Amino acid sequence: MPTAQTLALRRQQDLQACVELMRGGSRSFFAASRLLPARMRAASIALYAFCRVADDLVDQAQERGDDARRSLEELSQRLDAIYQGKPWSHVEDRALAVVVHEHQLPRGLLEALLEGFAWDAQGRTYDSMGELQAYAARVAGSVGAMMCWIMGGRSAATLARACELGVAMQLTNIARDVGEDARNGRLYLPRRSMAQAGIDSQAWLMEPHICEPIQQVVEGLLREADRLYRQSMAGVAGLPRDCRAAIVAAQLIYAEIGHQLRRDGLNPVDHRAVVSRSRKLALLSRAWWPQACVPALAFAAPLPATAYLVDLCEQAGALPFPARRPVWVKRPMGERVVWMIELFERQQVLRRSVR
Repeated sequence: MPTAQTLALRRQQDLQACVELMRGGSRSFFAASRLLPARMRAASIALYAFCRVADDLVDQAQERGDDARRSLEELSQRLDAIYQGKPWSHVEDRALAVVVHEHQLPRGLLEALLEGFAWDAQGRTYDSMGELQAYAARVAGSVGAMMCWIMGGRSAATLARACELGVAMQLTNIARDVGEDARNGRLYLPRRSMAQAGIDSQAWLMEPHICEPIQQVVEGLLREADRLYRQSMAGVAGLPRDCRAAIVAAQLIYAEIGHQLRRDGLNPVDHRAVVSRSRKLALLSRAWWPQACVPALAFAAPLPATAYLVDLCEQAGALPFPARRPVWVKRPMGERVVWMIELFERQQVLRRSVR
């Protein structure tokens, strides 16, 4: 039987392998993850690595012309093994098995993610914003819920806001990648919105180009993402204090992609909006600002598309929604003074870490 030291070394090796798997992936994720406390980094990287590899596995099967259902069946079998404590030899499976064991991560959240991948493989299209949000709930809202869960945010209200943050991020990704997706034969923009703007979606997909109606549809997507970003931030106070800055950073950086897209003239067809490194650093610094109060919006009902994810978490032991809404609670002066001291210390650490 392996010793505790051997297991710890193997876990560290698996974690480093997960980092290598994600190299060249989401820079926004890595920027925000640097603000996570050390106790959370391993779990978040392991979770992200499995999600990334699973997505790539399904995509690569489609690119080869293979039946993506086989890849999805394989992923389901790998989940079986992970939840039985007998992960396959893949480093991301072993790393995720540790997270599942330590945090009792609800399996339904990972199954929701795989369902979203299955929808991609089926080539689903989305007529309405509600249908698009149902897709986003699976491929991104589920990840928001999983991150919230392993951070310790176990109230239904906090989980609801985490799901909405994931959905907002996915809507931003869709808006940014309109051109790239179209050139790959994919169209995620709501067909009904396109029709109302006077666009034949099938004809446009055959010859994607920027035009005012497309810009209107993209702007509508960004407005909905902005609404969900604002609503999701009401749940930050439900997270452990040392995790809040990372989540605020993720919100700020992803929302900035939409702002950059607007500055670029709402043209995601001809080029991809990119947030500069200097701008990301400025946003990371802003992420340390405290949440001055807890709005009643934090306890609003979940987005309809994500309600079932919150239900899954409640079945797994999440605290239910409170019967009454709390009033706004301001931070006491002493807490704000402590925060100011910590801010200057953390800014110095951040500057050293990005050099």
